[in-house]
Amino acid sequence: MSTHTTHPDRAVHVRTARTLSVPRTPAARLRRVVHDSVTMTGRGAAHWRRRPGQFAMELAFPVMMLVMFAYFLGGGMAVEGGGDYREFLVPGMFALTMAFGLEATMVALTQDINRGLLDRFRSMPIAPSSILVGRSLNDMAVSALALTVMLAAGLAVGWRWNGSLTEGLAAVGLLLLLRFAMLWAGIHLALVAGKPELVQAVQILVWPVVFLSNAFTGPDSMPGWLGAIADWNPMSATAGAVRELFDNPTWASDSFAAQHAVALAVAWPLVILAVCVPLAVRRFSALSR
Repeated sequence: MSTHTTHPDRAVHVRTARTLSVPRTPAARLRRVVHDSVTMTGRGAAHWRRRPGQFAMELAFPVMMLVMFAYFLGGGMAVEGGGDYREFLVPGMFALTMAFGLEATMVALTQDINRGLLDRFRSMPIAPSSILVGRSLNDMAVSALALTVMLAAGLAVGWRWNGSLTEGLAAVGLLLLLRFAMLWAGIHLALVAGKPELVQAVQILVWPVVFLSNAFTGPDSMPGWLGAIADWNPMSATAGAVRELFDNPTWASDSFAAQHAVALAVAWPLVILAVCVPLAVRRFSALSR
């Protein structure tokens, strides 16, 4: 008896090739986009199931960083104004995990481009927008799982949230909003770069940006000009807002950015989305020209 395993990309072709008619009404077009987006999201999930080792490493990497900073470096750190450093650190690690998701999006999309999968999908009778929507939904699902794992890891190393359930859910929402913005920034950069080699160059720039924040220490402990940059870093806004909502220790500061962290944690991702989504859509549309 022989068995046959259908490749995820071939399965996408089989399902989408059945419907060749062009939707004529807005409602029909919306149904097509939703159906095709779900199909593309399922394709991404199938790839993760076929690579459990890679998937496990995606989830384990931020946990290992959390353990390293909490146990190896945390003993020598103190929070200005008092408080447990681990409760200061863990919300910053949550934000760091969401920002690092940009790299995973870029790598996955550039791989699709270089293997010709993006061109193959564009030649199929599917809504073109479903390709990017499916990518974003799949990456957000993985990010939500990664955040769940990080919440459990934070509890395991001694972190606790002291705010209400509503404030805790708002903090999680801000973290996912940051990830959604970083995701679309990653989509745009991947479409611009096009090749994995160029993605590596972008990754080198990502690390200084995410570390130049208040994830590990307050901007007031840095030189003046460097602290000002860290204070206005979008990731600092999310980390500060999450600490505030979880009622965890924060670094005392009278700067505008520190005093309005929650508002900036909403505003910065919306600005990034307003810039990156149109650019990504335009770049994607230009691929067929």
